[in-house]
Amino acid sequence: MTPSTNAQKIWNVVQVSSGNFLEMYDFFVFAYYASAIGKTFFPSDSEFATLMMSFMTFGVGFLMRPLGAVVLGSYIDQHGRRAGLMLTLALMSIGTISIAFTPGYASIGIIAPIIVVCGRLLQGFSAGAELGGVSVYLSEMATPKTKGFVVSWQSGSQQIAVVFVALVGVLLSKYFSPPQLDSWAWRIPFVIGCVIIPLIFAIRKSLTETEEFSARQNHPKAGEILRTLASNWRIVITAMLLVVMSTVSFYFITAYTPTFGKEVLKLDAIASLIVTVCVGATNLLWVVAAGALSDRIGRTPILITATTLGIFTFYPALAWLTGSPSFTSLLAVELWFSLIYGVYNGAAIVYLTEIMPVKVRTVGFSVAYSLAAAFFGGFTPAVSTFLIHESGNRAMPAVWLTFAAVCGLTGTLISMRTAKAAN
Repeated sequence: MTPSTNAQKIWNVVQVSSGNFLEMYDFFVFAYYASAIGKTFFPSDSEFATLMMSFMTFGVGFLMRPLGAVVLGSYIDQHGRRAGLMLTLALMSIGTISIAFTPGYASIGIIAPIIVVCGRLLQGFSAGAELGGVSVYLSEMATPKTKGFVVSWQSGSQQIAVVFVALVGVLLSKYFSPPQLDSWAWRIPFVIGCVIIPLIFAIRKSLTETEEFSARQNHPKAGEILRTLASNWRIVITAMLLVVMSTVSFYFITAYTPTFGKEVLKLDAIASLIVTVCVGATNLLWVVAAGALSDRIGRTPILITATTLGIFTFYPALAWLTGSPSFTSLLAVELWFSLIYGVYNGAAIVYLTEIMPVKVRTVGFSVAYSLAAAFFGGFTPAVSTFLIHESGNRAMPAVWLTFAAVCGLTGTLISMRTAKAAN
């Protein structure tokens, strides 16, 4: 492979991953400023009710993912990877703009939360196929010996978004007071997202179609795609179990960490954001390293090892942290969780593209991922808040994490016996 070819492939990775960065950026901003967003759009006499309404709005966007996966995923499998990724980016942008500039409940009443919920639903609809579209594109452009490493950059772009959002949060917490953040300064990261949108469009505009898709003589119609998907429902369910581990652990250590540190452990807000920066950075390291390692030793040994570690260590680690919370202990536990998540996800994402039938690779991946995100991962902040409130035990979110690890291990073991690689 010539240097010019290498450079082109690197640029293709940047092009296709850039939209994924924006999508994750928008999701994380909402989660990080859930408390302020709740006070702006869902005011209540109960602090718990306000926070839950905000987290439920965060989670409701995930409910649109399965629909987006079917509709947009089918479009991508029929019309091409490039066309689909441009469409998901456009829909995502509309949702971001609507949340950034909608006046609060005090200004326009019930219309405000309705607009925000609709914006989240639109973001969720686009996200339903964005992750699958990006992963499939990267898989099809990679060589057989580098698939794990190349596809890992789908998740890698998410980790860069985590770091970027957290750094923005650190700066905002430094230069604005808590009342200012709750009142209006929380909108600044959303405005930054709006400014990024034209740049992402410019980057993706010159994206070329994958050679593998272009070489196919037959591109199935929507009806054929749905029939093939239905006939392979066992693989979709198995893949969904695999993704539960990814989404639950990911949204706990990224989207929920700032709120967990500040509201539950009563640590400094900046300290919690610094921990999130570190988590995003180590996530990137472990995801890419595990993706590359899976090219050498296979996917399943990594998946089994990571889920087993999660099952036996999630609760003890969180119990130790909540017993004597501090910046150091929060950092240590989150970095351990980051290792488990990153190693697992680095092998899991490329594995999902391999077990899906080629005709429905995008829609199958997207449906499995979206179902897991919709019913498990996306509601992780809300479930964690509820478990702590009902039990009085601040370590109870670990039960949710352990359940996710069991799902991941079960999906891995089932796939070893029943799922056949599509390549």
